[in-house]
Amino acid sequence: MEILKVEHLTKTYGRGNTLVKALDDISFSVEKGEFVAIVGASGSGKSTLLHLLGGVDRPTSGKIIIDGEDVYHLNENNLAIFRRRQVGLIYQFYNLIPILNVKENITLPILLDGKKIDEDYLNELIETLNLQQRVNHLPNELSGGQQQRVSIGRALMNHPALLLADEPTGNLDSKASKDIIDLLKFSNKKYKQTIIMITHDYNLAISADRIITIDDGKIVNDERVA
Repeated sequence: MEILKVEHLTKTYGRGNTLVKALDDISFSVEKGEFVAIVGASGSGKSTLLHLLGGVDRPTSGKIIIDGEDVYHLNENNLAIFRRRQVGLIYQFYNLIPILNVKENITLPILLDGKKIDEDYLNELIETLNLQQRVNHLPNELSGGQQQRVSIGRALMNHPALLLADEPTGNLDSKASKDIIDLLKFSNKKYKQTIIMITHDYNLAISADRIITIDDGKIVNDERVA
């Protein structure tokens, strides 16, 4: 089942002699439950693509359809709601709320939506993330790897259609990086979570089911991982 369809996506900045094409007529699709890595050098367009997929920027032209919804046909208010409910974001620098503890950070998307917290699922996530002894700790009382685990929990809490990870290990040491990749793979298998991970590190990318390589705003390779 197709969960994401990208059609002729283009993003430009400037005009005339200063025109820059960050993305140049990109098209691809992702099946539900796939783990896809998008790789490319700095300036290749991969981060621009992630921002468009996450609904935090608008394309110059083209379509992004997530779970049957044409994302950029939504007005700003409905786009914000869609983004909160259907897209989970994991950032390189965690983006946790410093005055909220682990449990509060993880459940923030549910609380913002005015929904009732599924305590069974929350406890399962906390156990899966090995944060049982840290639920009442603030972010500054956690290691980098623990903070990234909290951000993964927050991204998974709403059962999003897409989980987008932007260089999720870029601020971590090698052991913490391996733990985070293992967690992403686990959530992909256990929860059938569709994941798109942006990385410049091919050694991380091979953990995915599929690798899409971007260069100069174009897809130059799309391959299954053996």
